[in-house]
This record gives sequence, structure tokens and C-alpha cells, in this order.
Amino acid sequence: MDNYAILSIISFLIVFVSILFSVFLLTVKSENKISNPLIAAYLIIVAIDISSFFYHRFIEMPHILEMLRMDLPFLSCPLLYLFVLSVIYVDFKLKPIHLLHGIPFVVNTLVFMPRFYLANAEARDIFFHSYQTNPETIFTLLMGHIQVVVYIIAIFIVIKRSKRVMLENYSNATTAKHDWLFQLNVISTCLFVVSTSKTIFKRFNNDFETINIARIIVAFLVLCFVCWLILKALHHPSFFKGIHSKLKSIESIIAEDKVANSIDRDAEQTQEQISKLKIYMQDQKPYLNPTLTIQDLADDLQLPVREVSILINHHLNQHFFDFVNEYRIRHAMHILKDATKKQFTVLEILYEVGFNSKSSFNTAFKKYAHLTPTQYRRNNL
Repeated sequence: MDNYAILSIISFLIVFVSILFSVFLLTVKSENKISNPLIAAYLIIVAIDISSFFYHRFIEMPHILEMLRMDLPFLSCPLLYLFVLSVIYVDFKLKPIHLLHGIPFVVNTLVFMPRFYLANAEARDIFFHSYQTNPETIFTLLMGHIQVVVYIIAIFIVIKRSKRVMLENYSNATTAKHDWLFQLNVISTCLFVVSTSKTIFKRFNNDFETINIARIIVAFLVLCFVCWLILKALHHPSFFKGIHSKLKSIESIIAEDKVANSIDRDAEQTQEQISKLKIYMQDQKPYLNPTLTIQDLADDLQLPVREVSILINHHLNQHFFDFVNEYRIRHAMHILKDATKKQFTVLEILYEVGFNSKSSFNTAFKKYAHLTPTQYRRNNL
């Protein structure tokens, strides 16, 4: 079996799996009304782009359709970026302004318009056969690579900012979703690096067998990526609670307050508010509520949420998530060393003190006590 045959088989598998999974995403009943169609559209574009490696063996596609197929990847990065936004923000909605993400695709089409799309059949044939050396091709190739780099950076920024905002505003925050999206972007980055290396190699090497080997490597990595995406979706059919897009990080709040000259508060007043906050946490135990948010705490204290956020995240130098969990762990430690409550299991205790998962409880407990809950109980009973 020659290298091109191997490439064709791998490409067919990618197309088959991608289309099958896309149909599933578009037809299954799910709360992800926006996320599923976006990632399905992304996978369909991947399938169309990679399909050229096997359908050329059976049919000759008209040059116009072939050119459109090569233009479609300009939509893949915007779709992936919008998918990340839709997963992170619970209030995300597609708006007309999001059409601006299609500008690179439109520009790419306009670049080829004069000498290809508007040309006669003979001129299109000549243009297509010299495709690799045409100035339009070089321009769009550079533009495409710049677009990918920009979107990769943008996705990393969105993940980092939203993760910080979640930790600063939710006591039951989980970073599993952000970690998954981070992995997705890292793998996409690796695929881009490998694909770019293949493109550069192709421009300076005319050995078709070697080029096909490079294509096989890229196609195989794409197949692994699609399979990984499907397995992740099967293991995590629903995402964790997202955050509201209007929530701001403490850095943004402080920057705005500095501009408004309102950050220079009285030190004595700040200490009074911190004391009030700590007394309330100890006496009223709001941390026992597993869904406690910084907005809930601000309402209980009858303080603006911005004030509470600055107190905890800035003056106490803790994320709201860590601040609340510290009280939960202290409460759990008190129960664990109480001989009259030794019949309580660790699972019962973690729910009692406000946690909603064993993994997050064990992680937080070990971070604070430097022991597992079982070890702490054994040492203190």
C-alpha cells in the first residue's frame, strides 16, 4: 500500500467520524443550544478541508468548488473561538457583531475574485494549475497563519480571565471546564505548528513521497484530535456552571476605581469591614451554602458587591473561592477531630460543610491541612 492510499484511508476516517459526531451534536436534545452547533460546524469544516486527500482518487471537483473548499478553513478559528465563549459564559448569544469574525473569509474570497472567480473557464484552469506560486495564494497563506495565531492567543486570554473571574465570584467554582478548553487550545496549537511545518517543507521540497508522509502525520494527528474531542464529550456530556459575561475581575474593578479616585478608602474603615466580614462568616456560617456567591455574601452584609470583592480579593489577597473554602475546611477539621462525630463519613462531612464533590474537598483540605481528611482524623482522634 502506497503512502497516498494510507493518507486517503486516514482522511476518510476523519471525515466519517467528524460528520457522524456533528450529526449527533445537531440532533441530540441538549441544553447546549449554541455550543453544539458551533463545534459541529467546526468539525464539518475540518472534514471538508481534509476530504481532498481521498475524493481526488474518485472524482475531479470543479475548480470553483475546490477553491471554496480551500477558503473554508478561514471560518474554523472563529467558530472555535465562539464555541469557547459559548461554553464559558452562560449568557452568551450569537449577535450580528459576531459576523465580523467572517471578515478574513470575505477578504480571502475578494482577493481571488478578479483573476479566478470572475475569470473565464480557461483562465481559471491556468490560475488553478499555478496556484502555489500565485501572489494571491501567498497573501492568503500569510493572512491565514496570522489569523490562527491571533485566535489562539485570544482563546488563551479568554480562558485565563474567565477562570480568574469564576474563582473570585463563586464558592463552588470548578476549573475542570477551563482545563478542558485549555487542553483543546493547546492541542489546536500543536496541530497548527505541525501543519505549518508541513506547509513550509512542501514549499522547499518537491519530493511527493516525502510530502505525503508529512501529510499522513498531519492527518493522523487530526484524527487523534477528533477522537479525543469525542471521548471528552462522552465522558463530560454536560459542562459545569458557567459565569456571567458581565462579571469583572478584581483587577478591572480596581483599575476602574482608581480612575474614579474611589480606591483610596480609609484604612480604619477597611479594617472595620474586614472584621465585620470575618465575624459574619464565623457566626452565621454562610459558607455552608454550597452555591454561595460573592453577590449572596454582599447582599447579606448589605454592602455593594464591588466592596466585598475588593475586601476579599484585594485586601485579603484571596480568591473568593479560597476564602470560603478555608472556612469550610476549618469546619470540616472541627468535625473530623470530634470523637462524638466519628460515625460521620468523609463524604457526609464534605456535604455538611458546603462542598459538592469529593475531589474538590480533598484538594482543598490537603492544600490547607497538608493531610488528607482520613489522615487528619486518624492523627487527631
